[in-house]
Amino acid sequence: MWRAETATSDLTGASALAMIRFRMILQPRTVEELQRAVAAAYAGGERIASVQLGALNRLVDHVPEDMTATVEAGMTLTEFQDRLTSRGQWLPVDPPNSDRLSIGQLLSAHASGPRRFGYGTVRDYLIGMKVVLADGRVIKSGGKVVKNVAGYDLCKLFIGSHGTLGVIVEATFKLRPVPEAEQFVQIEFDSLEKADAFVQAILESDLVPVALDLHNLPTNMQTDPSPRPSPLGEERVSRGRSDASRARALTVVLGFAGAREDVEYQLGKAAELGARSPSNLDHETKFWDSRSSAPARRLSVLPSELTQAIRALGQVPFVARAGNGVVWHRGGPEQPKTEGPERLLRRVKDTFDPKHIFPDLPL
Repeated sequence: MWRAETATSDLTGASALAMIRFRMILQPRTVEELQRAVAAAYAGGERIASVQLGALNRLVDHVPEDMTATVEAGMTLTEFQDRLTSRGQWLPVDPPNSDRLSIGQLLSAHASGPRRFGYGTVRDYLIGMKVVLADGRVIKSGGKVVKNVAGYDLCKLFIGSHGTLGVIVEATFKLRPVPEAEQFVQIEFDSLEKADAFVQAILESDLVPVALDLHNLPTNMQTDPSPRPSPLGEERVSRGRSDASRARALTVVLGFAGAREDVEYQLGKAAELGARSPSNLDHETKFWDSRSSAPARRLSVLPSELTQAIRALGQVPFVARAGNGVVWHRGGPEQPKTEGPERLLRRVKDTFDPKHIFPDLPL
């Protein structure tokens, strides 16, 4: 159920022997087993390096009539989507590597993908959660009813907490119907100013894309040739130029989803603005499947500051959620750290995990 990983100490000599804290990796088979292990670690002051919830992978409940589902945190997002789409529903989030991303990891990292522009993030669909706290207690927040507004929305505190406050073991989501149609188009530009002007034109138009991405990925980027699966099934694939001019191009990708007639109407309007070339989300696959040694970095700015932020990155590969102000990039200059609510974050950490048995805050 658990194993020791390393032992660490801030002291030396004889004093260190009394202060050794083992870093455990937990692999519980049940929630009760996890409770006992966490409680023992808390009592002994032992640190937990990670919790692997692969055995907690049940679809606890799915009520298609209410459009809600409850799932254990160890199930992968891809498997969860497959179970839902068989009944014509889905959780409208599309982070990278969803076949390897568990529901718990999705929530802890607050991960998202290109469709966040039209659908929002997982935070918008979470209505209930079960969490094991640092002392082994289990708390439940929210419920299985969409209109659940009583009390504090404690769920939101654990979203994006990176496992620093507790272990998410179960989650309940509100769902959406799988759209009847989904199609993508793109348009290329030879300057950032022109690409930005087009994005602004889209934002000021009556169009309602579910995806609005800007990228500069070169066609010679090394990638896994197998396509990244879409949560909605197959997508239209475009075949484009592979010359150096395309590698330097800035490309805006638009995605539309919903009733077929509505999608066709919006594609027509997008074509009037110049976006006619069929596309898909291949740029997303290329970025995340890249064998580049440079790590993926996240930059978050106001949408109005997106152009300035991209220009500062230089010529490094990037994928930007143009309507949200989120830029993923590989390489480039280190971004200066902005002042955050570190004192508040530490107070929350000290309240939920006073002995700091879970990983520290990624400040």
